[in-house]
Amino acid sequence: MKPNIAENIKTFRKERKLTQEQLAEAMGVTTGAVHKWEAGLSTPELSMVMELADFFDVSVDVLLGYEIRDNREETIKKRLSDYCKTRNPEALSEVEKALQKYPNSFEIVYAGAVVYRLFAIGGKHEKEVRRSLELYEKALALLPQNKNPEIGEQTIYGGIAGAYELLGEYDRSMEILKKHNQYGIFNHEIGLGLAFFQKRYSEAEPYLSQSLVNCFLEMTNTVLGLALVLGK
Repeated sequence: MKPNIAENIKTFRKERKLTQEQLAEAMGVTTGAVHKWEAGLSTPELSMVMELADFFDVSVDVLLGYEIRDNREETIKKRLSDYCKTRNPEALSEVEKALQKYPNSFEIVYAGAVVYRLFAIGGKHEKEVRRSLELYEKALALLPQNKNPEIGEQTIYGGIAGAYELLGEYDRSMEILKKHNQYGIFNHEIGLGLAFFQKRYSEAEPYLSQSLVNCFLEMTNTVLGLALVLGK
């Protein structure tokens, strides 16, 4: 959140058809001082900011260009989602501020874990991965708060396994996935991990085969369902 006082001083001065010299005279400063304010080379002291706001008949907030942010949980989650879509690194500082405000909110903690893991992908970011793991573990403890049916214990363990994979700890990642592989939900990830990272092809084959069967059944049911819908 950056103040926009330099541009605002210039805008308000021009709206009142004043030159820099005239504004400087009114404020009891040099023309050079006004020039530096408007160029962003210096910032007026607080007492001068208050005088300028009074002179321009605006509030200090307006002169500074400050806007009150909506920091409700839902709004923060939306902001984090938008940051992730654009890979905006401000997401990480936004997460930490949100955690200060809502330290025991499942939604914020879980969102923070996802954000840190996302920003660790594609590079050596051990610090971010460790922070992600810390937040995933905390999310498990806060899971009773969860009201989102698309997120559950398996979802969180899947994120934890993914974080260990980023750290190169493939055995631990596979161990977690296998332990929480109810209904074969992680078959594809286990199979790929065993084959790609660990070269354990024979062990990977049954997981991948079962995953393929599940994909075929899912696709068949989806096509059948769509055919019935379109037929109506």
